[in-house]
Amino acid sequence: MCGLAGAVNFKLIYKDIDQNMFHRGPDEQAGFMVDNVDLYHLRLAILDIEGGKQPMHLNERYTIIFNGEIYNHNEIRSLLHLQGTTASDTETLLLLYQKYGVNFLQHLEGMFAFAIYDQQEKKLFIARDRAGKKPLYYYNDGQKFIFASELNCLKGLLPLQIEQNNFYHYLRLGSFYGALTPYKNVSELKAGHFLLIDCTTLAVNNQCWWSINDFYKQTHTDSFEESLEKVDGYLNAAVKKRVESSDLEVGSFLSGGIDSGLTTAIASKYNSRIKTFTVSFDGEYDEAPLAKLVAEKYQTNHTEIKISFDHLKNDLEKICTNYGEPFFDSSAIPSYYVSAAAKKHLTVILNGDGADELFGGYRRYVPFAKYDFFKSNGIIKNTAALAKKFLPPGNNKKSKYNYFYRLLSLASKNSLEIYLSAGVDIMEDYESNILQLGVDYLQPIRTDFNLVANAPISGLRKIMNIDFNTTLFTDLLVKMDIANMANSLEGRSPFLCRELMEYAPGMHDSFKIHGSSTKYLLRQLAKKYLPAELINQPKRGFEIPLKKWVEQELKEVVFDYVGSANAISGQFLQKKFLAGLLNNTIKISAEKRAKILWTLLSMEIWYKKVYLQ
Repeated sequence: MCGLAGAVNFKLIYKDIDQNMFHRGPDEQAGFMVDNVDLYHLRLAILDIEGGKQPMHLNERYTIIFNGEIYNHNEIRSLLHLQGTTASDTETLLLLYQKYGVNFLQHLEGMFAFAIYDQQEKKLFIARDRAGKKPLYYYNDGQKFIFASELNCLKGLLPLQIEQNNFYHYLRLGSFYGALTPYKNVSELKAGHFLLIDCTTLAVNNQCWWSINDFYKQTHTDSFEESLEKVDGYLNAAVKKRVESSDLEVGSFLSGGIDSGLTTAIASKYNSRIKTFTVSFDGEYDEAPLAKLVAEKYQTNHTEIKISFDHLKNDLEKICTNYGEPFFDSSAIPSYYVSAAAKKHLTVILNGDGADELFGGYRRYVPFAKYDFFKSNGIIKNTAALAKKFLPPGNNKKSKYNYFYRLLSLASKNSLEIYLSAGVDIMEDYESNILQLGVDYLQPIRTDFNLVANAPISGLRKIMNIDFNTTLFTDLLVKMDIANMANSLEGRSPFLCRELMEYAPGMHDSFKIHGSSTKYLLRQLAKKYLPAELINQPKRGFEIPLKKWVEQELKEVVFDYVGSANAISGQFLQKKFLAGLLNNTIKISAEKRAKILWTLLSMEIWYKKVYLQ
């Protein structure tokens, strides 16, 4: 796991890169310049510590800088008869590129973002893994091309300007959609994409080499028992590779849920005293006792990390600014704390990321398994809109009434707005308070959304497909990458192995949502590995007391930022609405108010502490 930076027609200032990304590669830092190309690498040494130094060269023609892990690189070498001088997966990538050019990506199983420069062809090849585990951002103004693993690094190298239109996406989605970022001329390389840059003309060819959309269009004929056996085998193989592909000790995050429980149970086969870590903090629910049952069953070397939010007010700016962009997900706070605590014990850790999106772990999937809300139905829409008009909004997000009210809200909406309401649900029902541009500012999302929503697949497949492309890519993976790497900790996600990403979408819907049971197949698999008490626990995640934070501990901070005269929020929202939010004088549920204010607070912290600095 490392940090990358590179440029064409631009001289990098290495000390500025170190200042912004040293946490990604504290072990070694090195650069290489040739022609009009400048490459810089910051290394967190995990595999082939002596032989894996970067930038790495091959035959005085190819040079690579690489962030990530290729878990099957030894298999690739054997299968394709590649001969190298090191045991490094970095060298495997160079050998593959030398032999196959850009057409080798399908061979790879792992997480990666890398850049390879070909001195003979004067071309730069930049690629990103299937799910987008490893980040990469790039600046291109037609005269120079600069890329880096983090936005803060680009901001430290260039005088970037705000791209105002993109902030409307943030207000509705809680993140910047797809390739969009807060800055002009800056894009994120999307998951499953690569760039081929002609370093003479600066022409950029952006291509998609893998998309999960293709696999949601497939339907397997496997029985439930066959699917259960295959998933078990794929997950075991993925965990094994992620435990063994490291010269350092590998541990595991262990919550009270089945995803991390399965990962830990399988990992204990390959390390009988694996170190496990559980978060325990003041909130509505404490998963530590359930996690302890798994730790005891597999006799792991278990650490319970007690997180206190006593210093949240002081830590908030540091945690939020790590992201380099406004970031809505409040669970970034405990994610940072638990990563910092785990780093005291090791450098590589397993997690359960991706299981919910692939196997149906969210409660909002249940109604979509019964009815395709994305299909146009005027009678249902009008009836739901009428009923919703006379009912008060739900105030307890876990109540049955709130669940019913959100279903009415879904059924009363059109197209993309249905998805936004079912998912993050930030400004939904209050979007009229957004200062309009006179254009459909959601068009980039809407175009991609319609491709899936109009596809001949079930409603459940549609929302899971869209979640993989949006929630997972723009929120959850970003959250964990930054939280982990801010503490020089590498996170590995067995559920996001190639085999499961390409098999799970095609399973029968009832294997994912069975009646009102979410993640049905994984719950059945869990019976083989986990204590019975965990099997039917609902999806919880970090139980953030967001309403309490906004109304108590962080009330002053919220007013100072969002209520300030030069707040950027005033450029996007009606001033009367903002004042009503702050003073709690408008008709809105406490949960919804807290969610919107947190979204705005995150944006204001970024604006004042990152952009204006």
